[in-house]
Amino acid sequence: MQAVLALADGSIFRGTGFGAAGLAVGEICFNTAMTGYQEILTDPSYMGQIVTLTYPHVGNVGINPEDAEGERVYCAALVLRNPPRAPSSWRSQEALPAFLARHRVPGIAGIDTRALTRRLRDGGAQNAAVLVGDRVDDATALAAARAFPGLLGMDLAQAAGCRKTYTWQHGSVRPEQDYVSQLAGHLSRHVVVVDFGTKRNILRLLVDRGCRVTVVPPRTAAAEIIALAPHGVLFSNGPGDPAAVDYGREALREVIAAGIPAFGLCLGHQLLGLALGAQTIKMKFGHHGANHPVKDLHSGRVLITSQNHGFAVDARTLPDCLEVTHLSLFDGSLQGMAHRDLPVLSFQGHPEAGPGPHDAGVIFDAFIALMDQQEARAHA
Repeated sequence: MQAVLALADGSIFRGTGFGAAGLAVGEICFNTAMTGYQEILTDPSYMGQIVTLTYPHVGNVGINPEDAEGERVYCAALVLRNPPRAPSSWRSQEALPAFLARHRVPGIAGIDTRALTRRLRDGGAQNAAVLVGDRVDDATALAAARAFPGLLGMDLAQAAGCRKTYTWQHGSVRPEQDYVSQLAGHLSRHVVVVDFGTKRNILRLLVDRGCRVTVVPPRTAAAEIIALAPHGVLFSNGPGDPAAVDYGREALREVIAAGIPAFGLCLGHQLLGLALGAQTIKMKFGHHGANHPVKDLHSGRVLITSQNHGFAVDARTLPDCLEVTHLSLFDGSLQGMAHRDLPVLSFQGHPEAGPGPHDAGVIFDAFIALMDQQEARAHA
């Protein structure tokens, strides 16, 4: 199939189409990870975005159900350098082009992704369109790109989150279990995850740490969350503009007021800032990749982290009750916060990684410690 990628600034990239035929629009971003394309495609945080993978060889190990981070492909389209070849992995059950076609997501390959990445790095993220078919038209793609309203002010969390409450008791997949997820045994803590587009590895890592997980829809009222009697509440990652997710901000504020340990991840981190009086900003081109260094200001340790966000909490607007715990060593942006007096913390990156790196898994340990300390005080 023929394919064209059009940017709103008028740039045109022509290549080869794969996956589904059709037109897709969104904000285009680049991801610098060398592995994990299936996890990226199925991450709900990428809803509304066209993803460019800077690593040239993608699709080599195919697709398998255990590595999915969500129930479907959430990004609008995929942009690659080299067309995917036949996969080679004993775990593969489907080739990447067939996987995208089944989920009705178009892809374009054979373009200079280095030139595209430089353009986005220098000029910032912008709206784009991918058009794939037997015959494609540059003007149609360009008009669609310019018609896309952009992510600023857009609430996508309701579309990315679950519709009904459910429980999760599966831990991480392991080689000794042939990479098949197993039900966990005794789980002593109860964590409610407010799903704005949560990744499954967040749930797996909570179970690994002895947590029974209840996942609730994004618009669940704080009273309903509190009625579930959780030891802690995690406000998850998700797509779109955090300033538009006012219901999440209000729920977080009420959970904090109830004295329940609260943990904000990515979008949840941004909502925590908003809930306590800070402001968020749209970043130039965001952070997307698996090689981002983040400094823990308490220990001085540098964590190599997985990142996916286009908005950030403006550190200059933080209220006195919040202290900065982590900073990006790429651009100095805020990566972590903690309340000075209450059991509340947050992290901007993705400590659940999936597939990696795993340095930031200690952030989950900090949340577990927070819940245990609160439980000990309640029974003192």
